[in-house]
Amino acid sequence: MATVIGVVVLIVGLLISIALHELGHMIPAKRFGVRVSEYFVGFGPRIWSRRGKETEYGVKAIPLGGYVRLVGMIPPADAVKPVRGTGWASRLIEDSREAAVEEIQPGEDHRAFYHLSWWRKVIVMMGGPLVNLVLAVLLFTGVLFFVGSPTATLTVDAVVPCVPAEGTVECAADDPASPAAEAGLMAGDTLTAVDGQSVDSWEQATGLIAASAGQTIPVDIVRDGEPMTLAVTPAQRERAVVDDAGEPVLAEDGTPVTETVGYMGMYSEVEVQRQPLTAGAVLTWDYLGQTVHVVATLPEQLWHTARAAFGYEDRDANSVIGVVGVGQVAGEIASADVDGYTFTQRIGDMLMLLGGLNLALFVFNMIPLVPLDGGHVASALWQGVKNGAARVRGLATPAPVDVARMMPLAYGMFAFLLVMGAVLIYADIVAPVTVA
Repeated sequence: MATVIGVVVLIVGLLISIALHELGHMIPAKRFGVRVSEYFVGFGPRIWSRRGKETEYGVKAIPLGGYVRLVGMIPPADAVKPVRGTGWASRLIEDSREAAVEEIQPGEDHRAFYHLSWWRKVIVMMGGPLVNLVLAVLLFTGVLFFVGSPTATLTVDAVVPCVPAEGTVECAADDPASPAAEAGLMAGDTLTAVDGQSVDSWEQATGLIAASAGQTIPVDIVRDGEPMTLAVTPAQRERAVVDDAGEPVLAEDGTPVTETVGYMGMYSEVEVQRQPLTAGAVLTWDYLGQTVHVVATLPEQLWHTARAAFGYEDRDANSVIGVVGVGQVAGEIASADVDGYTFTQRIGDMLMLLGGLNLALFVFNMIPLVPLDGGHVASALWQGVKNGAARVRGLATPAPVDVARMMPLAYGMFAFLLVMGAVLIYADIVAPVTVA
C-alpha cells in the first residue's frame, strides 16, 4: 500500500508540474494577444474538459505530458519562401502548414503566434521550462530548509578495526589495525581539530586526514565532555581521482588516474539537519550540471541501458530511467523500512525526487530541436539575428522563420522519443535501478 501511495503522490505532483509548465506558455501567450484554443494535461482520450471564452481546458487519459495549442505557430505560405520539391518531406511541410492556417479564425490573423516579435516568442516558449526550473528550486529549498538532509557530523559513529585490502571493505585476519583503532578512537568521540586546525565539518576533517598520509598528526576530540588529543598516523591508500561531475579521470592510455590519500578508519554519525535557505539554489546548480551532462550523453546512455536490458552488461546505478523507473524509485522511498526514517523524511524525499524531475524537464525541453520548447526558442532567436542584420544593412524586415520546414525533424524527434520511452520502460522492468 505504501508503494501505491508513493506512486500516486509522485504522479499527482508530476501532473501539477506539467499543468504549471503549460500555464507558463499560455499566460504570456494570452497576454501578447495570441489565441490559445486548447489547454490540456495528458494525452489521448479526453477524461474531462470545459470550454472557456475561447480556450478548452481539460484532462486526458495518458498522464505523460500536456500541451497548449497556440494558434498560428506556422506561418502561411504567402508569408514565407515557397518550399520546393514533391517528396514526402515537402508534403509533410505543406500539410502541417495547412493544418496550422485552418486554426486561424476569420478576422483573427493578427492574433497568430507567428506575428509575435522574436523576443515575445522567446518569452512564451521559455515560460514552460522556466516554471519547471523555479519549481525545482522551490522544492529543493523547501525540503532542505524545513525537513533537512542527512548530514555527516563530527561525531564518530563507528571505528573500522582494520585497513582493508585494496578494493574491499571487509576485514581479513591478516589486515593491519586501522589508525583510528590504534590511536584509541571510540564511537561517540567528537572531532574538534585535525593537525592543529579547528574543523567545523566532517568533510573538512577527512580532507585534512587525506592530505596527511603516512604522517603522525594530532587529532583533538571531546569524549564524554572531556577534551583530549590522540596521535594518529593515517595509512596510505590509493583512490581514484574524479572530476567535478564525479566521473573518474582517465590517463592517456584510458586507465583511471589515482592518488595516495590518508586513511583513518572511521564512520561519521549522520543526522538530519535543516539547511540554510541558499542550499536549495546551490543544490539546483549542482544537479543542473549533472543533468545537462546526462542529456548531452543521452544516445550513449540509451545504448548502455539497452545493452543492460538485454543482458550484455550490468545496469549502471546512475543510469537514465523512464516513467516506470521513476515509479519504482517512488515506491522504494514510500515503503523503505529503515529505523529512524520518519514520515516527514519520506515526503521530503518524494518532493526531492519531484524537484529532480522538474529539473530534468527543464533541461530536456531546452534541447534546441523542434518539437521541444528549445527548438522554438532557437528559431525565435534566429529570427532576432535575421532582423538585427537586416536593420543594420537598412533592409526590410525579413520573413518569419518557417517552422514548418522543421516538421520532418520534429517527426524524427517524435520517433526517437518513442523508441527511447520503449527501451527505458523495458529496461526498468527487467534491469531496474534501485535506491536501496
